[in-house]
Amino acid sequence: MTGSGNNFYQVFHEFQNISFLLIASIIAGAFLMIYILQRLILALAKRVPGKFRLILPPMIPIFRLTILIAAFFSIVPLIIKPTVQNFIAIFGAVGLTLGFAFKDYFSSLIAGIVAVWEQPYRPGDWITVDEVYGEVQSLGLRSVLVLTPDDTLVNIPHSKIWNSSISNANSGKHTHLCIADFFLDPRHDAQAVRRRLLDVALTSPYLQLDRPVNVMVSEKPWGTHYRIKAYPVDGRDEFHFTTDLTVRGKSALSGLGVSHVTAPAITLKD
Repeated sequence: MTGSGNNFYQVFHEFQNISFLLIASIIAGAFLMIYILQRLILALAKRVPGKFRLILPPMIPIFRLTILIAAFFSIVPLIIKPTVQNFIAIFGAVGLTLGFAFKDYFSSLIAGIVAVWEQPYRPGDWITVDEVYGEVQSLGLRSVLVLTPDDTLVNIPHSKIWNSSISNANSGKHTHLCIADFFLDPRHDAQAVRRRLLDVALTSPYLQLDRPVNVMVSEKPWGTHYRIKAYPVDGRDEFHFTTDLTVRGKSALSGLGVSHVTAPAITLKD
């Protein structure tokens, strides 16, 4: 036991020979560099064209991880005697310990690297993960921060990409499809209703004019289901847009004397 203990302590430099000031400086410098780099990338993203604006922010976690790894490998030789045997012994022990203690964290960390590379979501995307819907605010090494329509910030671990379906409404574009639903009594002039709802969509101040506008109609046992499908100028106006379509659509339909009905909940996915 004593021999093993002596061999273990021989892995490290003598305590008095370890430059803790230098170690602290490396750590402080790494976090300062991360802070400055993050601010620069975000500032640059606001000045470049839209396509590049969506590409730059997802690169922040990669730069952050690179800086932290460089800092780690700069600190290790200051604490451990730089021999192959010592590095194998230390990294083997640390890797085994951390692997058991932080397996979920490392799973999310690896998934985060995959997410940055494959880009299933990026800042500005509107995603749905396990019934959580919202706009991606930022990507961390471990999780993605999503702002829901209720103004709630939700941290979702990247590891969700291993076993959950992720829906992305705009996938890097600045806008996405919005839908306003209307459930009507079937006794009406469908052509007149469809034309009126189309006019409602085309006169909305939120409408993206160069994207398609459609009014889809389907007949159900309980009535007629109309759906206005259109794109807002900015995806962040989704709820203002659908509210505008709904309010003015109901007013327009009231002028036609059309009655609304209540659709069974099971049919809302149609």
